Amino acid sequence: MTISLSHALVTGGATGIGKATALALAEAGVEVTICGRRAEPLEAVAALNPRIHAMTADVTDEASVEALYTQAQAARGPIEIVVANAGIASSAPAHKTTLADWNRILDVNLTGAFLTVRPALAGMAERKRGRLIFIASVAGLRGSAYVAPYVASKHGVVGLMRALAAELLKTGVTVNAICPGYVETEMLEESIARVMEKTGRSEEQAREGFAAFNPNHRLIKPEEVAGAVLWLASDAAISVTGQPVAITGG
Repeated sequence: MTISLSHALVTGGATGIGKATALALAEAGVEVTICGRRAEPLEAVAALNPRIHAMTADVTDEASVEALYTQAQAARGPIEIVVANAGIASSAPAHKTTLADWNRILDVNLTGAFLTVRPALAGMAERKRGRLIFIASVAGLRGSAYVAPYVASKHGVVGLMRALAAELLKTGVTVNAICPGYVETEMLEESIARVMEKTGRSEEQAREGFAAFNPNHRLIKPEEVAGAVLWLASDAAISVTGQPVAITGG
């Protein structure tokens, strides 16, 4: 699989899908800037491959993202692949969801995704090359109970992807979203812990409950999502844009 683009940004790159994606891109020969709020786990990932470079940044802070771009591009050239992966989740009935909870999830998942890609848009369009890849969720394609802010944010990400794909259609820049089902990540472990606490289920029972949401009743591996990112970033996917790519096991 050939990837002609040379520098990628992966947000939320310290764990889960972000970590797997950074490693996959680096192994494919791409220089990868990973970012997150905490330096130590980012540096642990960077130590795994010399092509991975750790930088702290907050995707909800416009100035922080702008500084990230300035420093990363000065060191490694134009960012030609952006993987907007950073995200959070929580669960509660809608009538118990506070405005603060709503705003916190939309700030990271939706506004953060916009701020992550915005600095890349003009340069990619001018160079007529680039890949914008949003890590959304199957929750961006359908409804789910008890996670209204998360579902709304991921629907927003899919909508943002489609808008940017239409806007950049004639520039050679592709814009797509990957929509996984439940993936074996640290975020899922937190959800399992919450289910155990609230319901008294065992860890195995809680895990099986999440796996049952995927049609094949199997949790998805982060590396499976990273493989889809690699394909979308490759030369083979130049004509694929505006697509929500579901990875759900069915």
